[in-house]
Amino acid sequence: LLNINVGGKLFQIAYKVLAQYPITRLGKLALYTDPVKKLQLCDDYLVQKNEYFFDRDPSIFHYIFHFYRSGVLWVMDEMCPSNFVEEIEYWGIHLKYSQRCCRILFEEKQDELNEYLKIQKDLEAELEPLDTGTQFDGKFLGGFRKMIWNLIENPYSSIPAKIIAVMSSFFVLISIVGMTLSTVEEMKNKTGKMWMEQMEMICAIFFTSEYLMRLISSSSFKNFLRAAFNAIDLVAILPFYIQLLFENLDEGDMHYHEELHKVENVSKLGKVLKLIKLMRIFRILKLARHSTGLRAFSFTMRQCYQQVCCLLLFIAMGVFTFSALIHSVEHDVPGTDFTSIPYAWWWAAVSLSTVGYGDTVPDTILGRMVAFVCISFGIILNGMPISILYNKFSDYYAKLKSHEMSQ
Repeated sequence: LLNINVGGKLFQIAYKVLAQYPITRLGKLALYTDPVKKLQLCDDYLVQKNEYFFDRDPSIFHYIFHFYRSGVLWVMDEMCPSNFVEEIEYWGIHLKYSQRCCRILFEEKQDELNEYLKIQKDLEAELEPLDTGTQFDGKFLGGFRKMIWNLIENPYSSIPAKIIAVMSSFFVLISIVGMTLSTVEEMKNKTGKMWMEQMEMICAIFFTSEYLMRLISSSSFKNFLRAAFNAIDLVAILPFYIQLLFENLDEGDMHYHEELHKVENVSKLGKVLKLIKLMRIFRILKLARHSTGLRAFSFTMRQCYQQVCCLLLFIAMGVFTFSALIHSVEHDVPGTDFTSIPYAWWWAAVSLSTVGYGDTVPDTILGRMVAFVCISFGIILNGMPISILYNKFSDYYAKLKSHEMSQ
């Protein structure tokens, strides 16, 4: 018998039993004749008792011991998958020796654990800043850049940092309100335009200063450009300067507003200018920097992109299917709106979403039956993934809040 001491518990196994599995650690220990090679396989050897000592978990070794006696590796649900895999890899035993039912359940549990750990890592990375205070040590103007970094990136570091965070959200809201009011007819007079331009200039100066402060305090220029929030900040300030460039591009002897009116109405430059002005709406995404809810929503969309793509695929299939059915039923009706399948796409999309504008409706009984099936399919289709997305969003939001509180 081979005497084995695992974590203080003694086990005895026959040499001939261990020799049946020569590639395992204990099988090699039973087959080797060189004492030096045997000592390399264990942690210690007690000469008086002829015991080979292994500093491993004795509770899991009970399953290893049972495997050598019966030839079957049993897997219990209460065991940690990572710990169990680490132990059987140490002993040189493969999971294929377990029963198929146990192996399937164990692999499912292992996948769930890996997915959970991956999500936890992604959640921590979501809240982890690009730079930390220690990364400025020993660098050029390290103390000054660290002070700026705390003001911009760490609202809880001081009262001025918290004020800057509040001001950032305030200017975003002011900018969005200003862009909205600029489209109101009563605000398009000379006085209204002047106020809107001054408000836009103040917001652009603040956003530019904030962006430059982040750029100065960044420890890595490459990582700064790759960050999503910094790209949003850049998109928030670029329209203002591009608008200034276009407005002054063809400026001649004419008055500024007259020239701008001419450019907007005569040349294609005006359409580009309107599009650039519309890009200012993306400034609202800056609120995600200080909003846990928006971060949780973005994180949910990234983690559940497969479910979202599957939902869009089902919607597209439903639109094509029911638009073809309603066209085949309604195309002979005088004055029908379903003159072709592409014209029926809008009706199918609205019906599947259960919005039902009522601008296009079937007239025949058979067409209404198709519409009923389409609406029923839309209810079932929308009900399946929405509950999954909502549960994941709630879970991620709670975890992000707990991570923020712990930090």
